[in-house]
Amino acid sequence: PAGPAEDLITTESLTNHDKVLASDEFEGRAPATPGGQKTQDYLAKQMSALGLEPGAPDGTWFQQVPIVESAVERNFVLSVPGNTYKYMTDVVAFSGTEKPRVQVQGDVVFVGYGINAPELKWNDYDGANVRGKWVMIMVNDPPAPADEPTLFGGPALTYYGRWTYKFEEAARQGAAGALLIHTDESATYPWQVVQSSWTGTQYSLPPQAGEPALGIKAWMTNNAAKDLAKRGGRDLDTMRAAASKRGFKAVTLNIRAAATLLQRSSRKTAANVIGVLKGTNPSEAVIYTAHWDHFGTRDPQPGDKPDADRIFNGAYDNASGCAGVLEIAKAFAKAPQKPARSIYFAFVTAEESGLLGSAFLAANPPLPADKIAANINIDGVNYLGPTKDMVQLGSERSSIGPMIEAILKERGRTLTGDTHPERGYFFRSDHFSFAKKGVPAISLGEPKEFTGPNGAELLKKQEAYNDKDYHQPSDQYDPSWDFSGGVNDMRVLAQLGWRIAQQAEMPKYNAGDQFGEVRKK
Repeated sequence: PAGPAEDLITTESLTNHDKVLASDEFEGRAPATPGGQKTQDYLAKQMSALGLEPGAPDGTWFQQVPIVESAVERNFVLSVPGNTYKYMTDVVAFSGTEKPRVQVQGDVVFVGYGINAPELKWNDYDGANVRGKWVMIMVNDPPAPADEPTLFGGPALTYYGRWTYKFEEAARQGAAGALLIHTDESATYPWQVVQSSWTGTQYSLPPQAGEPALGIKAWMTNNAAKDLAKRGGRDLDTMRAAASKRGFKAVTLNIRAAATLLQRSSRKTAANVIGVLKGTNPSEAVIYTAHWDHFGTRDPQPGDKPDADRIFNGAYDNASGCAGVLEIAKAFAKAPQKPARSIYFAFVTAEESGLLGSAFLAANPPLPADKIAANINIDGVNYLGPTKDMVQLGSERSSIGPMIEAILKERGRTLTGDTHPERGYFFRSDHFSFAKKGVPAISLGEPKEFTGPNGAELLKKQEAYNDKDYHQPSDQYDPSWDFSGGVNDMRVLAQLGWRIAQQAEMPKYNAGDQFGEVRKK
């Protein structure tokens, strides 16, 4: 049967969507703001114009996601005897509660990597009592020793290494506050990303009854952590070395820390915008996702010039992904015939705050999770020109991988694995919410093999994004951008979704994959 109308996916239309969504008029697309509402309306209007139907579970375009919006007062400090660590410079903090005033004071316990992984026989909390105390935690995974080269994924980051897991486990252990130690190497991004990502307005899903929560969640610089450890009678590097080996025991520092966090919080909603092209078998579906949110507009900071750019336009992250999904939606909507399974196009909210919109969608899907054949996620579209390769995060986990490989081979291209496994990208975007529900899920990654005489220069430019533009106001549309490579990728992803929709069997995770076990249950 004829496939999607791939030829209608063009550089011009993809560029136009990106320019609109990344314009100052959309004010950085923060959830529950006028700019966020404008974004939601734009996406719904575009899908309606294509002839898609509303796809939210209630029959509208908008799945309302309940969100707690909070902003921490900038006078926050973390104090220990003899020193005070300042907000932004040494530490950033937010809360897992909605209380306007949160106080945490108590002993500081260094818990290494803060991991409790019974299946790997690793527990950094073994024998430690951290209830009501501060825990100091390293981000990332422990290094794999020579005799266990695949421990914690070897060079690849696992979910145990993610900052989200560190906070979740600290709360489960009963800690009152958590201090994540930042280094550029372990976090895989500079301190400026921490400053921009975890200050200003923060978003979270409303806490569930009985769910443990941290009073204070904080990041601190490596220098501040070293100073705190020294004042507590310990050397941080010595403790770090010990925590990298099996048998580590948590260390209670000879020091107490105190902090008072003041915040303004309120309950709001922001929408996942969802459209659907009904298939001939509407009881099953493929879902494309891209997050529409970014960081909005930051408050003025000390030292700002009068004309300082304070809008987080998010042209690559993720106006480009939204543009890509709209182009794929057009290719399906204009196809000469309907696919077998339905195709959903979901633009989710609050990804930057911890995958909140996709977590809500995966928990409240338009169809039961076991009827969702696959999730294809786009978080950034290549704007640097054509490539020989294509990177799909998670393709090695399921039967989707060979399908992509076959499509690329037909087009003279190759499938490449994660080019930065140490950054843990598989756990950092919206497809992960679906993977946790057992849905075979993939997400577009960053390519390596740019074609043409300046391929090496383009690769350097792409690599510089993480240090220079990631989560910064400088992530803006540039007229020099070349989306021709991105168009090639969107055509591949449109064809992939069509083939998944047409095949008789649902895609499956490979035997032994942790997410495949979920669907079995």
